[in-house]
Amino acid sequence: MITLEPFTPADFAQLIAWVDNERLQYEWSGSLFSFPLTPSALTWYLEGANDFAHPEVFIYKAVDSETGRAVGHISLGGISEHNRSGRISRVLVAEGKGRGYCAAMVRALLRIGFEELHLHRIDLGVYDFNQAAIRCYKKCGLRIDGIMRDVVRHDDHYWSLVEMSILEDEWRAQQL
Repeated sequence: MITLEPFTPADFAQLIAWVDNERLQYEWSGSLFSFPLTPSALTWYLEGANDFAHPEVFIYKAVDSETGRAVGHISLGGISEHNRSGRISRVLVAEGKGRGYCAAMVRALLRIGFEELHLHRIDLGVYDFNQAAIRCYKKCGLRIDGIMRDVVRHDDHYWSLVEMSILEDEWRAQQL
């Protein structure tokens, strides 16, 4: 259903078109980028990415296997070889919402993390108002570790961050 392919400069225009407003960009990337998203910012974002010899960050576009169309974006970064851990970030389902793309993207990334990178723990943070994403992550086996209350201020509102994770043995038990 979904395949993850390395995100490349050829994908910049599509991502820029998807992230077309400041709030969405902030939900997607926090303060990593300033609005609007630009090719030069994305060039910086890709530096050192997708190198299995020196794993630091892996950045992917999600492609619908049937249509060949890119439908989303996801990354796995914060990789610590010593702690065998990583962090899912910048998850964006841009097209075909409600079709199971989020779960397929996350499961594909968990497979890479646990099978190819031999990680022990993978975590993520999601804003508490994004209940659809929280349901998706739970469906993929992630558990809520805690909530960081009022961690981000956007406009005149505070957003809380739900921290979630899954351990290698929990993921492997799901594969049976």
